[in-house]
Amino acid sequence: MGLANLFGVELWERFSFYGMLTILGYYLYYSATDGGLGMNRATATGIVGAYGGLVYLSTVLGGWISDRLLGMERTVFYGGVVVVAGHIALGLLPGFTGVTVGLTLVALGSGALKANASALLGTLYAEDDPRRAAGFTLFYLGVNIGAFLGPLLTGVLQTRLGFHYGFGAAAIGMALGLTQYAVFRRNLGEHGRVAPNPLPRSQFGIVAAVVAGIVGLVAAALGFGVVRASNLSTVTSWSIGVVAAGYFALILTSSRVTPVERARVRAFLPLFVANAVFWSLFQQMFTVLAVYSDKRMNWTLFGWTAPSSWIGSEEPVWVIVLSPLFAALWTRLGNRAPTTPRKFAYGVIGMGAAFLLFVPLAGLARVPALLVFVILGVFAVSELLLSPTGLAVTTQLAPNAFRAQMMALYFLSVALGTALSGVFAGYYDTDREPAYFATLGLAAITVGILTAIMSPWVSRHMPGVH
Repeated sequence: MGLANLFGVELWERFSFYGMLTILGYYLYYSATDGGLGMNRATATGIVGAYGGLVYLSTVLGGWISDRLLGMERTVFYGGVVVVAGHIALGLLPGFTGVTVGLTLVALGSGALKANASALLGTLYAEDDPRRAAGFTLFYLGVNIGAFLGPLLTGVLQTRLGFHYGFGAAAIGMALGLTQYAVFRRNLGEHGRVAPNPLPRSQFGIVAAVVAGIVGLVAAALGFGVVRASNLSTVTSWSIGVVAAGYFALILTSSRVTPVERARVRAFLPLFVANAVFWSLFQQMFTVLAVYSDKRMNWTLFGWTAPSSWIGSEEPVWVIVLSPLFAALWTRLGNRAPTTPRKFAYGVIGMGAAFLLFVPLAGLARVPALLVFVILGVFAVSELLLSPTGLAVTTQLAPNAFRAQMMALYFLSVALGTALSGVFAGYYDTDREPAYFATLGLAAITVGILTAIMSPWVSRHMPGVH
């Protein structure tokens, strides 16, 4: 029953997150007459990528709060409350005020919920339980049901009634998920109720000073123009890289980490890089491919024109169909399944191949939605090879003292890739489509091949993990 509760809250959180994200770029770059804010398109897609990166970056804070203050279970709940507040702000507050307040709250709340829901799921299974991979795959099914439904509803509301109605639907969806979680919290038992490494009261003042310093630094960077809308995705990418390096150093040098745990964390390094490369392409569904959907695709279906934002629902259809098959496959194969690093390698190679499939479409005046739907099926297979596997293996490799924070480190690789998707979006132009898709596709395939070559070394350095 614990899996069912986490499945439900993650479904509604992803409903709200992707429902909002698929219309966010359009809201930023559409003209005021179309209900938007009239931003430069490259800047708008960069902001979307940076925002996605900041959501996953905030999992570091969510992991720290869980490990040191509240425990995983309560952090999930309070994170959901903050997400609801953020979507309400987007729905009710006008212009850039609503964007700034709303996105900040959603980023912080999603970060708290995202890392801890996955880590909490990991505590429901013993390390050698063969049901672990299947459980995470089914959990991932909930993610994709939400990702499928969210863009469908917000897209229709945005085109029929306006952007703020779409944002309001996201708020209602997250409120439903939070209510369901609150009602069935008891099904989780005692899992995640206690902070594993509680912060001593004597250090509260130090933490408050650090938080104040970070807030002041960010305010100064914005005030002096060091961070601007036009370079936000680049600054975010560098910031995430620095935080990730610091986190690896912290965990690897901690006296609370055993030698076996330290070896497992080292083995996670190449997986971190491969994961970041994968997501730098995958998350372009909300940057480059959102623009591609708006400008290049033919969305006429049976005489009716669907919203461009529905591209966000195409890939989850594949995942919903294929998730049970993958769960059954991994359960049936057991230890005969490909090792974790090989799954990562195949996922990155598949993602690169999917990008190459866009190259022949460059000559079409309007690309049929059905063709893109087929390509996004390759996205889905690649995602199912890598993402549920990444969630599961991170819980296995995590040192006991850094369980939730290790999950945050996994999401930092997603954050880095997501922020880079915004950086790459600045180079996309319909006149240079073939070169854009071919360059990124071939680069990803190269990284995937290198990961496959390194897979025996990675497997040797994470004993006890397949």
